[in-house]
Amino acid sequence: MARRIDVTGADGVRLAAWEFGDPAKAGAAPEEGSTPDAPGVLLLHGLMGRASHWASTARRLSARHRAVALDQRGHGRSEKPPEGAFTRDAYVDDAEAALEQLGLAPAVLIGHAMGALTAWQLAAKRPDLVRGLVICDMRASALGGASQREWAEWFASWPVPFATLADVRKWFGEDDPWVERPNPARGEFYVEVMAESPDGWRPVFDPDQMLRSRETWVYDAHWEELAQVRCPALVVRGLDGELGRAEAQEMVRVLPRGQYAEVSDAGHLVHYDQPEAWLTAIEPFLDSLAGD
Repeated sequence: MARRIDVTGADGVRLAAWEFGDPAKAGAAPEEGSTPDAPGVLLLHGLMGRASHWASTARRLSARHRAVALDQRGHGRSEKPPEGAFTRDAYVDDAEAALEQLGLAPAVLIGHAMGALTAWQLAAKRPDLVRGLVICDMRASALGGASQREWAEWFASWPVPFATLADVRKWFGEDDPWVERPNPARGEFYVEVMAESPDGWRPVFDPDQMLRSRETWVYDAHWEELAQVRCPALVVRGLDGELGRAEAQEMVRVLPRGQYAEVSDAGHLVHYDQPEAWLTAIEPFLDSLAGD
C-alpha cells in the first residue's frame, strides 16, 4: 500500500511523496497500519525514475521504518514547470523540504544515481536532518561534455511514441543500443515511466528537462561534498554498474564514516536488477544505525 502525501518544494513546486507500508489488517484502525514514530527513511530515485521504483525496498523497510519515496521535480506525479529550476540547489532544497514537512528527520537518505548525489549534498548541507546515507551507483567524478552529448543523442534515438508497453519492454530491455545483453528488469523499469497518450506511449517526463537537470552535475566533481558528510554512509555499486570499484572505494575513503557494499549480477539499476541482494547489502547498515 502506498499513500500519497503532497509536499511543497523550492519555489512552490508541487511534489508528490509516497509513504509505503503493508495494508492494515481488516478491522484495524487507520493508525494501526502506520508507524509514525519509527525512524524515517527518504528514498530518492535517479534521473528519469519515480518513487514507485522504490516500492519493493520501501515496503520491506516499512516494517521497522517510516519509509517515504519522493517523486522529484520533473518526475513521476510531481510538477514539471516548463520554466522551472532544475538545478542542484533546487533538488537539494526539495529533499530538505520533504524531510521537514513530513517530519522524517533525522532520517536515513537512500539515493540512486542522481538521487544519491542529492542525498549526499543534503547530508553535507544539513547534517542535523540526516542520520545515515546510502549511495547507490553514483559517481563523484566529473563526467564531462562528451557524456552529456551522448545522453542527448540517446534521447533522440528513442522510437517514441511506442505503440504498446510490450514495445517499451523490448526496446529498453533488448533493442536499445546501450543494452549489452537482454535485460528484462531494465525494460520493466522504463515501462513504469511511460504514460499512454493519444498517439501511443510516451515518457512521463520531458527529456529536455532531464538534460537540463543532468547538465548541472556532469561538468563538476563532487568529492568536496562527500568529505563534508558526517553521518555513517554506505556506498553500493552493481558489479556491472556505472560506478567502478576503484572510484567507489575512493568515495568510501573520502567519506569520514564510509562503508562499501557490492551487488553481483547487477548493473546500474541495482535495486531493480537484484532487489533481494540489494536489500541484503543495505539492511545490516540500516540496522547498525539503530544505536548511532
